[in-house]
Amino acid sequence: MEGMGVPFLVALWLGVLTSISPCPLASNIAAVSFIIKGVDRTAYVLSSGMLYTLGRVIGYTVLGILIASSLLSIPQTSYFLQNYMNKLLGPILIITGLFLLEIFQLSFLGFSFSEKVTGRLNNLGMWGSLPLGMLFALSFCPISAALFFGSLIPLSVKNNSLVFFPAMYGIGTGLPVLLVAILLAAGIKNIGSIFKKITRFEYWMRKTTGVIFILVGIYYVLTHIFYLTLL
Repeated sequence: MEGMGVPFLVALWLGVLTSISPCPLASNIAAVSFIIKGVDRTAYVLSSGMLYTLGRVIGYTVLGILIASSLLSIPQTSYFLQNYMNKLLGPILIITGLFLLEIFQLSFLGFSFSEKVTGRLNNLGMWGSLPLGMLFALSFCPISAALFFGSLIPLSVKNNSLVFFPAMYGIGTGLPVLLVAILLAAGIKNIGSIFKKITRFEYWMRKTTGVIFILVGIYYVLTHIFYLTLL
């Protein structure tokens, strides 16, 4: 994972995996319901989908910058991370993998939005999709919190990229809604069956990603903590 291309793809995949996990998927369905109001207007639907995705990108990017820059701006913390990030990354990946496999369970409270707030966004029409994406980006569930705080932030800090990694993650989280918006604009109505297929796909991809995280985490532990030469 030393080249920049692979970490960028990892950040994008973490975003996609987040968006199709059960709890975030519910917020994406809500977003689709918001967008579907203008289903008879192709430009409206596509623009709403892109604005929602942009909103998620902005939300995660700003949050990622604030957290990563805060960690790196403290000299002692920055020195510690620069010297021990590879050692920390192994246990972090293993723990995140255990969350993805649902071996660890955690009750996590995210932001909730009242009908009054969503009503105001409705009044904004198409442009309401932008703040909607930003708000939903802050609605963390256990899996999304594990992926963002346990994987994306360490990845961003390790590669010293405060903007691009959170932005790629945000793009990944908005892709399903953007895809549905394109399908709606193309005249495809049977969105419910698509979400059911996404749910089945998410289960196996989450399990696979969890196993990969644990294996990579074990590799980092063996090579950077126990200094074993495996390759």
